[in-house]
Amino acid sequence: MNLSSAASDLALIEDAAREAGAIARNAFGAAFKTWDKSDASPVTEVDLAIDTFLKDRLRAARADYGWLSEETADNAERLSKERVFIVDPIDGTRAFIDRVPEFCVSIGIAQKGSAWLGAVYNPIKDEMFLGGDGVPATLNRAPIQATARRELAGAKLIGRRNFYDSDRWPAPWPPLDLRWINSIAYRLSLIARGDFDGAIMLGFKNEWDTAGGVAIAQAAGARVSDQFGAAILFNQPEPRSAGCIAAGAALHPLLRERVQHLPHPREWLPGRTTPPKETT
Repeated sequence: MNLSSAASDLALIEDAAREAGAIARNAFGAAFKTWDKSDASPVTEVDLAIDTFLKDRLRAARADYGWLSEETADNAERLSKERVFIVDPIDGTRAFIDRVPEFCVSIGIAQKGSAWLGAVYNPIKDEMFLGGDGVPATLNRAPIQATARRELAGAKLIGRRNFYDSDRWPAPWPPLDLRWINSIAYRLSLIARGDFDGAIMLGFKNEWDTAGGVAIAQAAGARVSDQFGAAILFNQPEPRSAGCIAAGAALHPLLRERVQHLPHPREWLPGRTTPPKETT
């Protein structure tokens, strides 16, 4: 396998994300078809159009890379590949449908199971987040960095109030500054930029939601783990992790400590694989 350089691959996914973003931007104010998938999550004809575009564009450029996307039927062939594109054509489809400019095109490249490079693009705000292993995190070419916050009280977190006020917590949370963002990739990118101190995302999290954002957040100095504090692995046979906790390196252990009593997502309810909506 003749693998390309990080700079070459980053340029490729940046250009592809921008072109895909133009498709989303052109459709943002127009009428488009939408429906629910078998798991009750929404999808639009724009998601599928961008998926087809990205698959053709990226695989033509890197035929020896694997492919994993929310809108493409999975293929076990990817498991034999050293590098894999992990894509969400529109992460935050609900925001896209509701005309809220907080969705993005998310492209990650996993290398040997780790988040290697990421490009997350918000086409409405023209925000291009880039970063990866050995590649500094940037927003529109300007350096970005996660916060150095060390205490929970007053922390600015991405989440819903009912999640933090629920009875799942043995002790109440201190006062928090909370805001909800639909897109997981965008949440991770905003943590990388330092707009937020962190986020707790419980339940199974799909690789296409996290791959690009994890690479960027880690490049910005944030720590990202699953619910149990372990590194999130990518290009797995079951392409999802048991939750996702992301925060500046000093705050992350405090968030992790708060969820240590919670069971694995598989144990929440018999047969249930997705969390209640307020926990995502």
